[in-house]
Amino acid sequence: MRSEDGRTGPRAGRNVRSQQVLYRIHLSPPSRRTLFFVYTIRRGLTPEVGSRNAAMAYPIKYAEAFNAGGVFVFDPNSKTYLLEKDFAEAAEKTYAPADPTRVVLSGNEKKRQKELDANSKLKAAVAGKQFVSVKAEDVGVDAVDDYTLHISLVNPAPFFVSMMPHVFFRVLHQKTIEKFGAAWTDAANIVTSGPFKLEAWQHYDRINVVRDPMYWDAKNVKLDAIVFYLLQDNTTIMNLYKAGELDAMYNHTVPAAWLDVIGPAKDFMDAPEASIDYYLFNTTKGPTSDMRVRKALNMALNKQALADWRHVKPLTAITPDGMFPGYPQPKGDPFDPEKAKLLLAEAGYRDAAGNFDPKKFAESEIEMIANPDANNLSFAEFIQAQWKQILGATIPIRVMEGKTFFAAQAKLDYKGVSRFGWSADYMDPFTFLGIFYTAGGSNGTGWWDPKYVALLDEANRTVDHQKRYELLAEAEKLVLEAQPVIPLVVGSTRWMKKPYVKGMYPNPMTLHPWKWIYLERDQAKWDYGMPKMTESEPSAVAGGLP
Repeated sequence: MRSEDGRTGPRAGRNVRSQQVLYRIHLSPPSRRTLFFVYTIRRGLTPEVGSRNAAMAYPIKYAEAFNAGGVFVFDPNSKTYLLEKDFAEAAEKTYAPADPTRVVLSGNEKKRQKELDANSKLKAAVAGKQFVSVKAEDVGVDAVDDYTLHISLVNPAPFFVSMMPHVFFRVLHQKTIEKFGAAWTDAANIVTSGPFKLEAWQHYDRINVVRDPMYWDAKNVKLDAIVFYLLQDNTTIMNLYKAGELDAMYNHTVPAAWLDVIGPAKDFMDAPEASIDYYLFNTTKGPTSDMRVRKALNMALNKQALADWRHVKPLTAITPDGMFPGYPQPKGDPFDPEKAKLLLAEAGYRDAAGNFDPKKFAESEIEMIANPDANNLSFAEFIQAQWKQILGATIPIRVMEGKTFFAAQAKLDYKGVSRFGWSADYMDPFTFLGIFYTAGGSNGTGWWDPKYVALLDEANRTVDHQKRYELLAEAEKLVLEAQPVIPLVVGSTRWMKKPYVKGMYPNPMTLHPWKWIYLERDQAKWDYGMPKMTESEPSAVAGGLP
């Protein structure tokens, strides 16, 4: 949960003890039923549920294998399973010698055959054995008793505890889901365990929650009720706020033209967020399959001008600046128009004298795709104008409806460049670097490097905090050198709140501790600012409401 000062920590768990890959969580007496936690994780990994956040649990032993439909290899004669340690190319450190990891293969016969063809020793050992599906019960989460939960990890994964506040791990009530099926989330049916409970959900309009008298610490919950308005139009939101219908408003997509107007207001809050905006390159075809073209387009973009326009910070890396104290973040290539032109000339787009010729640039073979939501089009138009001004090349923009847009990214069905962004699921550099761990999923570029994966794996086996950071930074540097993306800007959390709203401040993941937020009636105690969010960022307190 989030404490009153905004820090992450266990709420249901009285204490958490870690032995590198085994977490023993002792629940507070009101929690009692550890089986609810076991059910929540297993259900979220069940392939039929189709959770988009299932990968959050992949650090847990056999979680990915179960979610992906993997199989163990069982020897019916010895009644044992084949173990990874017997087929590894080199001896690896064993973190849980009493519970050695079993060999897991794909449940898909064709994929499994490829895996076996790549390992002759394993292929020979599999002969005459049985393939047994990985089941929910195999996942490394167990209820020792009503108060003790064991979670076994694949590797030490030092960031694991910071993942716990994620919605994937929010405990579910098993009997309610089994009784009501798909209707378990209806206001009349849902059972929750937080400080507030759902009173009403008017789709596309509002969500009403009220203080839950059954909450274990209900006496310390400050508010009686909260209404969340489900609005998208910025003008409507602002008008309701100015009219006093809203106590606070949050929208990180505030139009750039508004920022000079509302920025000086005392109740305007603006601080860096653990999120990034960037452009993807399709590295599998067309001009952007050439690293020189990718690097040139990156160097021909004035990110400081883009950041100034959006009132945010420019970004040259994959991880956002200032979010992870002690992390030795590498820097990508700087703004360098002349170097960009030289690279394009080297890539073949040159005149008889060997200089870059924009007329030779294959504009018909490259485009930017964008969906019309939020500020995506204005970003694309700004970057298009930059490339036109700096390189003399006009790269067309193709607008695609959201569903089609994301499908095109996933299938690499686009020519050249595509807008994307990422917000942290938890506070660790791996939440950003893990995007490129596989060639699929949210990668969207087609770029993948086994050296990169090996560095990330080594980092997540490393217990020493600073050494792990150094390995992650080395992996990040490798991505920046390959340039499968153009880092653009660090995201920003922007919102306004009335001065009588207390306990509501910006934080890197924009997660508010609703339990501790309250309305102050004494005007002498009202506030207009916010505390410093990170050690590396100055306090982002803005001026006064006119």
